[in-house]
Amino acid sequence: MVDFLPGNAPYTEAYWEALMREGEHSHHPAPPADPESIWRGLGLEGRERPSRSKSASSLSKEASVLSSDGTWEAAFRAMEEAQMLCLPVVGYNRGGLLVEWDGRQGFVPVAHLKDFPPHLDERERLRALRTYLGRTLYLYVIEVDPERNRLVLSERATRDEEMHRRTLLETLQPGDLCRGRVTNICSFGAFVDIGGLEGLIHISEISWGRVEHPAKVLHPGQEVEVCVLHVDRERGRVGLSLKRTRPDPWQGVEERYQVGQIVRGIITHVTDFGAFARLEEGVEGLIHLSELAEGHFLHPRNVVREGQEVALRVLHVDPVGRRLALSLRQATN
Repeated sequence: MVDFLPGNAPYTEAYWEALMREGEHSHHPAPPADPESIWRGLGLEGRERPSRSKSASSLSKEASVLSSDGTWEAAFRAMEEAQMLCLPVVGYNRGGLLVEWDGRQGFVPVAHLKDFPPHLDERERLRALRTYLGRTLYLYVIEVDPERNRLVLSERATRDEEMHRRTLLETLQPGDLCRGRVTNICSFGAFVDIGGLEGLIHISEISWGRVEHPAKVLHPGQEVEVCVLHVDRERGRVGLSLKRTRPDPWQGVEERYQVGQIVRGIITHVTDFGAFARLEEGVEGLIHLSELAEGHFLHPRNVVREGQEVALRVLHVDPVGRRLALSLRQATN
């Protein structure tokens, strides 16, 4: 276990909601969705697997109150008795398939589909899911939540596998180190299976350095060691970090770089107000516009270009704020 860094706040609900803004593809419109059940038509169902502390038998009593048509009670009974259901596929989204059972929609996450190709990009994944429309699947109920109008099914999971996933979710703690396999990559991060449970590595947690796109660092199927940042047991969400399994390059930075020192750096990014230079992996400094060159010039790009190696003078070191001020002008004088 590694220490959980208190300065790294868990992902806010607004952050997770921002990841859920995606429509669905369906043969016919879904029943009206309340705010909590909108997960069915969005894109994170395979990652959002709420864990309920109540047993199926106790929740079954609630179901009879919440549903007058008996569907919830039947769903709890099917889960409790591990009944196999034969259900038609009526829709899909990037997270999985929508199926229909007695007028109610259920969701089958991609991770719970048999023989589904594991390493597809998003376009290929949607194309593969589209082929399921109109087919029937033999499924097991693995989660029922009447309060949030959620019904989750699996084509492959046994009750033992689901119990293992739920146990893992209950026992994970911030700071735990886990081995996992990358299952999917998107613009905002990468999803990792850590033993039957998927977690998200946000792009900001992939590397201590600058990451333009997660696909430039990770690839589907890659085995990685990750640190658990945050566990939301109610919603089944796990925040992971790859960079925190490695030493923080800013620790001891003031011992490696002193004011007045001449160092070598690589220009990583050029902006209107200056340029950033990488001194080592994860440690970048700013060359302000005024410190690029003597005289007047139209734009910093007239002085430096990305990828260029330059000599720089250290002007200021702030390990707490993770900032370095550098000068190209003063290094050449």
